[in-house]
Amino acid sequence: MQFMVQMQPNQLQEKFLISSQKMSSVTESAKPGVVNLLDFDRKGLAAFFVGMGEKPFRATQVLKWIYQEEVTDFDQMTNLSKSLRAYLKQNCTIILPELLIEQVASDGTRKWAIEMNGGNRVESVFIPEEKRGTLCVSSQIGCALACTFCSTARQGFNRNLSVSEIIGQLYVAQQRLGKDVRITNVVMMGMGEPLLNFDNVVAAMNLMMDDFTFGLSKRRVTVSTSGIVPAMNRLNEVCDVSMAVSLHAANDQLRDELVPINQKYPLSELMAACREYARQGPRKHITFEYVMLDGINDSVQDARSLVKLLSNVPSKINLIPFNPFPNSNYLCSSADTIARFKDILHKAGIVTTIRKTRGEDIDAACGQLVGKVKDKSRRHLKLQKMDSSHAA
Repeated sequence: MQFMVQMQPNQLQEKFLISSQKMSSVTESAKPGVVNLLDFDRKGLAAFFVGMGEKPFRATQVLKWIYQEEVTDFDQMTNLSKSLRAYLKQNCTIILPELLIEQVASDGTRKWAIEMNGGNRVESVFIPEEKRGTLCVSSQIGCALACTFCSTARQGFNRNLSVSEIIGQLYVAQQRLGKDVRITNVVMMGMGEPLLNFDNVVAAMNLMMDDFTFGLSKRRVTVSTSGIVPAMNRLNEVCDVSMAVSLHAANDQLRDELVPINQKYPLSELMAACREYARQGPRKHITFEYVMLDGINDSVQDARSLVKLLSNVPSKINLIPFNPFPNSNYLCSSADTIARFKDILHKAGIVTTIRKTRGEDIDAACGQLVGKVKDKSRRHLKLQKMDSSHAA
């Protein structure tokens, strides 16, 4: 039986999900040596079955049971032999991350806090629109990077998420939404830098696009990166998905400050990787994310520099009004400034959108995801000292 404690602070609907017995998504930890089948994409699962002497088509059968039928009990997988079911019961499991808190914003945006082991927690966000539903998925507990305008970065970093923890966010989100509300798009734009968790993120995206699981179009799965150039080049070779780049500045000096990974992979290298990624597929373009920071990166000259920077890259630009958080030390550009910035880009022939802020009243907007991170980087302690010195 599932109990829900409901509260409505500030007109919000918040549900704490506490299970007194097994839910359809099993959440207990696996025993040592027991394999979680959610950690395999189809290719990996086929190799697993071949390694135990079974035919590779068993992978397709099991994937359909798990993802299309939502069956997690091996005894119910009736087209598998009894001996195989017995082996799977003994040596394998299907464990999903535990959905802990659900919040629903006034605009219908949903945010879920998902419990991971070790006292950690990540957040996922579902954004409903008239013709699509987009799920924003996390790839790390915290973030290994330190972008100064992002609240996730202030929490530091614990570890990469496993394949099962990434695909599990999509699985449990679709369960909560029910069959009448479909997730049509996935963006790897939640907590973490996806390309620093390359293998697990690629396997999870393969599952998202597999016809025997969620069947999402490769154009509807987007990986976002702050500019991990070698991983961008590698991704081009192994996984055909859409690419979004967190840009936020059109010159190295400013980007070094806002997105410190730029010091390792400067704009010249990043733009070369973007051009190569776009060149590999027909009608491909790169979406550039650009957060609008008052007096920092929003001048007419900044817009003109951005036009010049992207002149030979097939581009779309999302202008993102900055979403404030405590001790951020930034303000959002005014509506007039953002509109002027967009007009300059538009006149230069660049498709430009001002992203509508969604879920702001539950801290679900871009850059606001925080979760709960047992920080191993000690970054949060350094930032606390900096905040204290500024206050003094």
